[in-house]
Amino acid sequence: MSEPSGGPWDVVVIGAGAAGLFCAALAGQRGLKVLLLEHMAEPGKKILISGGGRCNFTNVHTVPERFVSANPHFARSALARYTPQDFVALVNKHRIPWYEKTLGQLFCDGAGSAKKIVQLLLDEAAAGGVQVRLNTAVTGVSKADTFTVETSIGPEAARAVVVASGGLSIPKIGATGLAYDIASRFGMPLAQTRPGLVPLTFGAEALADMAPFSGASLDAVARADGPAFREAMLFTHRGLSGPSILQASSYWHPGQPLRLDLAPDRPGAAWLTEAKRTRPRQALAPVLAEVMPGRFADHVVGKLLPHALARPLADLKDRELEGLAATLHDWQVWPTGTEGYLKAEVTVGGIDTNALSSRTMAAKAVPGLYFIGEAVDVTGWLGGYNFQWAWASAHAAAAALTGE
Repeated sequence: MSEPSGGPWDVVVIGAGAAGLFCAALAGQRGLKVLLLEHMAEPGKKILISGGGRCNFTNVHTVPERFVSANPHFARSALARYTPQDFVALVNKHRIPWYEKTLGQLFCDGAGSAKKIVQLLLDEAAAGGVQVRLNTAVTGVSKADTFTVETSIGPEAARAVVVASGGLSIPKIGATGLAYDIASRFGMPLAQTRPGLVPLTFGAEALADMAPFSGASLDAVARADGPAFREAMLFTHRGLSGPSILQASSYWHPGQPLRLDLAPDRPGAAWLTEAKRTRPRQALAPVLAEVMPGRFADHVVGKLLPHALARPLADLKDRELEGLAATLHDWQVWPTGTEGYLKAEVTVGGIDTNALSSRTMAAKAVPGLYFIGEAVDVTGWLGGYNFQWAWASAHAAAAALTGE
C-alpha cells in the first residue's frame, strides 16, 4: 500500500485521548508538523464519559504524593512545570464554565459538558495545524534513521513518535495494550499492570452478608496498603464500590485485607457509652443507625453483639460497647478480586519510569520515542489527578520535542 499523503512528519502522536490531543496541539503550535492517529471513530472517548459527562478535568490539590508509581518522584518534574492553574487558564480562554466540587475537584458546568473539553483540545490542535486521522489503527513502530509507524492505511515516516494510547482500562471505549507492545518492541521494561480505581469483589460468604445492603451507602474511611481515604462507600451486588473504595483499590493487592472505619465522625467509644448514660432505654441498633444505614446497623449488632438486639443500652457493659467501637473503627474485610479493566477507571503500572526521562518523557535508550499519560507507570487518585498527569506529561514531551 502506498504511503498516504502528508508525510514525512516531525512527530506522529499515537492516541487521541487527553494526553495525545494535548501533546499534538502543543507541538503543532510550536511549529512542528504533527500527525495524530486514533484507531477509534471519535477522539477523546474517555474524556466524554468522565465525571458523569462533566469531565473532572483537574484537581487544585495536585501534588506528586497523590500518584501511585514504583518511582514516586518521577511525576514531580512534569507536574511542577504544568500546573492545574495552567489548564484552568486554557479552559477560561475557551470560555468553558466550570465549578469546584469537593476535595479540589474541578468539573465543567452542565450536562454533557465534557464535550467542551474535547472540542477545546481539537480547536487547539487545529490551531497548530495538526492532521488528525481517526479510524486508523497502528500496527507497529520501528526505527532506522527515522521512525516508521505502520498503520491500517499505510506507513508513516516521522522524526519522533509520542505514544499516548493509554492503558488497559475500559476496553469497550477502545483501550488496548498497544503502548506496552511498542515499549516491548524497543526492549523497554514494564511495571506490572493491574486495574485501578475499581470496585472490589468478594467471595460467596461475604457477599451473602452484604446482599441485603446492595445499593446502600455510608461515609467511611477505607485503607489498603497505602493512604486512608474518607468518602462514600457503596454496597453492590458484587462487593464494595464508591469513591473511598475506588481510591483504596489502587493500593490493594490480592491476599490483603481492606480496613474500614465505619464511624469516622465518632472517634473512640465515648459516643456509645455516652448514649448508654443519656438514653439507657434505647436499643443499640438505632444509635448505630445515626452513622450508617439502619439495615446495616441491625446486621452489625446481630453479628457482633447478638444478645443486644432485644435489650436496652442500659443492659450492656461498657467493655462490650468499647469492643464494638474498636471493631467499627477497624472493620477488616478480605476482597477476592476486582471488577477488572472493564470497570477500572485507570490502569496501575505500565511503562517502567526507570526507562524514561522524568523531564522529557523520552525513552532513554531510544532517542525520539516518548510515552505520556496513562501508558506510563504513574496513576493518580480519583478526582481529576489523572487528567492533570495527562496535561503535564503531554506538556513535558511537547517542550522536549521543540527544544524547550
